[in-house]
Amino acid sequence: MRGLNRVEIMGNLGADPEMRYTPTGRPVTQFRVAVHRRWRNADGEPQEKVEWFRVVSWGRQAEVANQFLEKGAPVYVEGRLSTRSYEDANGQTRYITEVIARDIILLPRGNGRAEHPEEVLEEAAEEEEAAEIPF
Repeated sequence: MRGLNRVEIMGNLGADPEMRYTPTGRPVTQFRVAVHRRWRNADGEPQEKVEWFRVVSWGRQAEVANQFLEKGAPVYVEGRLSTRSYEDANGQTRYITEVIARDIILLPRGNGRAEHPEEVLEEAAEEEEAAEIPF
């Protein structure tokens, strides 16, 4: 049987994305997404909890995420969960679970317009190509 590791989250960025490059020059961008959950308890009182997700994107998607995402922006992320470990300054082994993004979609922010970063870049590339045609 094949396994399935798929995560979908929709929330708001908690801070601007942070982009860096691996030693081989591959771009990687990390950002955090806050997902709010609201419900009413047994007494009918409203309750709320915020879950934070660390998201990592690679390659061209990392560059696009760094360019278009900003703190507070509503976003949809689809990807897979990945857990890694590292040793902290005290020699303790720590674990981090992250969402490795496969798809990132900017959601409407109040003006009713949503943009998909890859589509925005494709449109820009098509405009540049059309500008180079001499007729």
